[in-house]
Amino acid sequence: MSLPVFLGPVADAAVGDRVRVEGDEARHAVVVRRTRVGEHLVLTDGEGTAVTGEVVEAQKNALVVEVLEVRHEERPGPHVTVVQAVPKGDRAELAVEVLTEVGVDRVVPWAAARCVGVWRGERAEKSLAKWRATAREAAKQSRRSWLPEVRRLATTADVVALLERADLGVVLHEAATTAFAALPVDGLGRDGSVVVVVGPEGGLTDEEVAAFAAVAGTHVVTVGRSVLRTSTAGVVAVAALLARTPRWA
Repeated sequence: MSLPVFLGPVADAAVGDRVRVEGDEARHAVVVRRTRVGEHLVLTDGEGTAVTGEVVEAQKNALVVEVLEVRHEERPGPHVTVVQAVPKGDRAELAVEVLTEVGVDRVVPWAAARCVGVWRGERAEKSLAKWRATAREAAKQSRRSWLPEVRRLATTADVVALLERADLGVVLHEAATTAFAALPVDGLGRDGSVVVVVGPEGGLTDEEVAAFAAVAGTHVVTVGRSVLRTSTAGVVAVAALLARTPRWA
């Protein structure tokens, strides 16, 4: 079984150093996960550096780990962004969780025209914080050294801009006539970038589809015959894409 992963200040750590973790992360390790002195675990800075170490102090609000091994992991490629139309209720956290587990690099909440969930004012800040916390915990659970970025709420114009900067744009649409399998993925290398757009429960509007389809390099496709929920469509599409790239080679 792999070692548990926690976040810690390890960017400049070396073998033999003692790294101190405090606050919520320490409480999670010691109080929730019941981590004890003598146990081994992994600390990561979320930006590619991870250390394996032995716990030498375990207090309620502080954890001290002696570094036994240091490794630096390059950011995997191609870079994958998922634009996720804001789902209703708990499905939002489910979407962020599974996208993080499959390896997405960036998640962008999108205020699509037909979104049932609406982010405004204080609710927007709380929802964004929840998405970021969900991504952080899912990254640790899936033993990632790179944490995904969760952007602020995007407009449709923002999504168009993201697609314009991508090497490959993918818009999931149940009424599309192009099959997902026809996507030109094979030439996408480690330095490439992909943006996948997932619509809301109510579906994409004709105006949204037209705006996205007008971007060079963007493909509007359907994933099989089944209509997937907005909270699961993204992870299905990303997994199918990554299986055809160096990322999963």
